[in-house]
Amino acid sequence: MTAHDFAPLFGTARVMVILRDLPPTETVRLAERAWNLGIDVVEVPIRTPDAILSLRAAVEAGKDRGRRVGAGTVRTPAQVRQAASAGAAFTVAPGLDLAVADAAVSYGIPHLPGVATPTEAQLALDHGLIWLKAFPAVSLGPRWFTAMAGPLPELRFVATGGIDAGNAADFLAAGVRVVAVGSALSDPRQIDRLAELAATPA
Repeated sequence: MTAHDFAPLFGTARVMVILRDLPPTETVRLAERAWNLGIDVVEVPIRTPDAILSLRAAVEAGKDRGRRVGAGTVRTPAQVRQAASAGAAFTVAPGLDLAVADAAVSYGIPHLPGVATPTEAQLALDHGLIWLKAFPAVSLGPRWFTAMAGPLPELRFVATGGIDAGNAADFLAAGVRVVAVGSALSDPRQIDRLAELAATPA
């Protein structure tokens, strides 16, 4: 198992929820809603100092449910330290910064960097990063993932950016391992479909 292996964290999960820029109480409420739907993986971005409080609240709520919560929008080693101190189970970044990935290893947590080109993906793979966040996924499109599987079949992608219940299945069918959704969790019209996707075997 590599230092950045997300397989134990994701398990058979197909859907991850991103709870961005919400106060702690709302973050916990939506995290619990996701867990009740069978969506086990939750990411709380920490792009502002106040967001650390929301991350801590979600981490504590997850402990009571046996669920682990990750920190998103982690762009610096200092933010990795903040995430680790808040109890984050993993970190996620919008782009590829190998120093951030190495910082996560130093705290014993896996890191999911963002990539959008074959060059970035190959650089990440050469650094031992098998699991990658493809961002913005809606701009890349499902065919991007099918094409990437040819030269780099060992990579595992989490599709993030513009994903909702309406297009998530297309990305999963293209070989994406996990789709990450944000505001879709607050849309009653998408809830049942998200729960269905979460229950679909990998």
